[in-house]
Amino acid sequence: MGVFGVFGAKKASSVIYYGLHGLQHRGQEGAGIAVFDENGQYLHHRGLGLISEVFNENRLSALKGHIGVGTTQYANAARGGLDNVQPMYFHHKGGDLCIAGDGNLVNGPQIREFLENRGILLHSSTDSELLANLIKKEHSEARIINIIRALNMMEGGFAFIIMTRNRIYTCRDKYGIKPLCIGQLGDGYVVSSESCAFELIGATLLRDVQPGEVVTIDEKGLRSNDYSQFKRRMMCGMEYIYIARPDSDIDGCNVHAYRMESGRILARECPADADIVVGVPDSSLSAAMGYAEESGLPYEMGLIKNRYVARTFIQPLQEMREKGVVMKLSAVRSIVNGKRIVLVDDSIVRGTTSLKIVNILRNAGAKEIHVRIASPMMTHPCFYGVDTPTKEELLCGNGRSLEEAARRIGADTLGYISPEGSRASSFGCSDLCLACFTGQYPTDLYQDNK
Repeated sequence: MGVFGVFGAKKASSVIYYGLHGLQHRGQEGAGIAVFDENGQYLHHRGLGLISEVFNENRLSALKGHIGVGTTQYANAARGGLDNVQPMYFHHKGGDLCIAGDGNLVNGPQIREFLENRGILLHSSTDSELLANLIKKEHSEARIINIIRALNMMEGGFAFIIMTRNRIYTCRDKYGIKPLCIGQLGDGYVVSSESCAFELIGATLLRDVQPGEVVTIDEKGLRSNDYSQFKRRMMCGMEYIYIARPDSDIDGCNVHAYRMESGRILARECPADADIVVGVPDSSLSAAMGYAEESGLPYEMGLIKNRYVARTFIQPLQEMREKGVVMKLSAVRSIVNGKRIVLVDDSIVRGTTSLKIVNILRNAGAKEIHVRIASPMMTHPCFYGVDTPTKEELLCGNGRSLEEAARRIGADTLGYISPEGSRASSFGCSDLCLACFTGQYPTDLYQDNK
């Protein structure tokens, strides 16, 4: 999911709209924008669909204000529907709140039970609603104290933007699993899941929100508070591998540079006797370029992507993912016919989409297909907001051998980058959370992870 906030812009809703276009790749099921106008009145609109489908000029012009937040919604099977489209608004005698959040709390069920046992009625399955109620249960005069206390009750990977009538609070989990950064736009500020959204609106990246930090943004500028002294830099590896756009800089590391380096390392760790290198559009292209550069094999555009089909990984249902692959990709027969191909992809989850891609190339005449994956072997589910399945559903989740996995996807050979190679690709900017590949989770899970 993508979150975007604005403080100090004359037409905040328009800035958010264009910022969310830069984050559309993070969620395509729904979108929402909320603002406070100059009189402190809350205005909002949200809906299901792409940003361009949810908003038009009339709806944006009705959202007048200089402060606002917005989201692109990434729905999994358990958190779909309009009720879960953010931002979410909460009325309270101590001051109204609007919250947008990305990620997942591993102790969310425990917090939900804690609140329900105190008579609080919850209307969605979002962590933003849990945070709002944790903030409201406190009675301190200073809201920042309430926010800090609430965040200290939460475990997991998250990035929250909290908006009141006159300020924005940006909050990032103490493990640094989810990305969040701050930019400057004229005399105002913008906050985004990724820095790529700043280019579209002419903003300048200032810095990342640090793990365990709350940054307050108002007329006084930026003020920082640590809500936790326990700080780690465990950025979600899938952000670099798949989720983020290649033109984003996350925790000081450019995503394209990371993927290029991972491709180089993959070529050294898993060489193949082949004629050409082909990347799976779009998130694998940088790694494929790196593989070709290191191996000395020519890089060819053997697969073409239909630009009007959504990202298949973030579709809420597996059936939609599988149909999306066939609609999304086609082979360039004149390039791949009779060739031994190194097919570079960013990751394999269940293996069903990889099988379809391999079949597309086989049907176009590919002689051999050596699949190389620019992430380690995925063996465990994610509990921090990436919609990966159970161990049983994963291609390599039940101790399946590399040879058996290769047969299941129809490849001649299959190879993965090592966890050490993935970490080295970040150039030391982050230690990376690779829990879905190694089973080593940075937090307690509070639930069964089998």
